[in-house]
Amino acid sequence: MSADFDLKRLKTCLAPEPVAPTDEDDFAGKAAAMALTESALTPSAVLFAIVPREQGAQVLLTRRTDHLRDHPGQISFPGGRMEARDPSPIHTALREAEEEIGLPQTLSRILGYLPTYRTATGFLIYPVVALLTPPFDLRLDAFEVAEVFAAPLSTLFDPTRHRRESIVYKGVRHEYNVIDCETDGKERRIWGATAGMILSLYRRMA
Repeated sequence: MSADFDLKRLKTCLAPEPVAPTDEDDFAGKAAAMALTESALTPSAVLFAIVPREQGAQVLLTRRTDHLRDHPGQISFPGGRMEARDPSPIHTALREAEEEIGLPQTLSRILGYLPTYRTATGFLIYPVVALLTPPFDLRLDAFEVAEVFAAPLSTLFDPTRHRRESIVYKGVRHEYNVIDCETDGKERRIWGATAGMILSLYRRMA
């Protein structure tokens, strides 16, 4: 395990059960999202998988295919909508990760939750943080996932790579977070909910 990865400190930043965001939490479309009642939002869960490696901890991310109806082409965590058969957001996150990238559910060690994340597009996201110890083999669902990659946690937590942008959605201008990240020689733009959840953990660990 890399020297820069403090598992004990990470666990103290997480909740054992789903929790609501605080006033300090900042996410895209906050005003519009908070105006929606929880019953009007679509519950979903994502797996925020942290991979400890000798060269430094990494975060497992995917790029969605361009033809999907929701958030096409965006960088995201493995995850999706909760189904009636899912007893908890943890089950949703693990099931979706197995369906999307072929990650066996038994390989993820659940550490806890970050606060829920509401989006202006109508989703209530439960971020489930887990430790994923290599080695592991992945098999992508080519319909949903264009690629999977690992981004260094130190890069994602670098404040010089954090910025804000805005977009007009349904006639209202919303600000959102952006993280500029280079992995495997590629410049990647992580934005919206995914960036917001990464920064949620960054602020708690800082």
